[in-house]
Amino acid sequence: MFKVLIPAAASIALVAFAASTQSVDSVAAEAMPVASPVQAPAMGWHLSHEGAMAKLAYGVENSDQLALMVTCSPGDSTAVVYGDVQPETPRLIAASDGPAPIDPISGGDATETRLPLRDASLTGLASQGVLNVQGDAGSFALRASADERRMISGFLTYCGSSRA
Repeated sequence: MFKVLIPAAASIALVAFAASTQSVDSVAAEAMPVASPVQAPAMGWHLSHEGAMAKLAYGVENSDQLALMVTCSPGDSTAVVYGDVQPETPRLIAASDGPAPIDPISGGDATETRLPLRDASLTGLASQGVLNVQGDAGSFALRASADERRMISGFLTYCGSSRA
């Protein structure tokens, strides 16, 4: 009788122990549907406002995963361009000649520059949906859908206006 009872009790104890030590992350992961094991969050153009300042960003929405961000306020003639990639244009101006504070998100790798709002790279993004950029990985194009192009056009109009 003990030959059957001891292994059965040991098996029940092991199952109970395994069930009680399963991590919360694995339980949450099992509960969530999996679309694809290699599917990354979608990158795209997003617009947000912080007070009067408008922020146009290319990256994952509602995250710090940004390749590029363009900020401006109403009445500005230039926009601040920040990110790991920069528009390919001869009109790009370094934001400061002195040392810049290290950005905690990028660890100091991101670059901050200024660009006239009427530069062909920005107006071309709004009208044609393409912004050629340069980064550590080389040159490539960031594209905008028709809806994103309307949003980008609204961003440029807002920044060029005289009031918020």
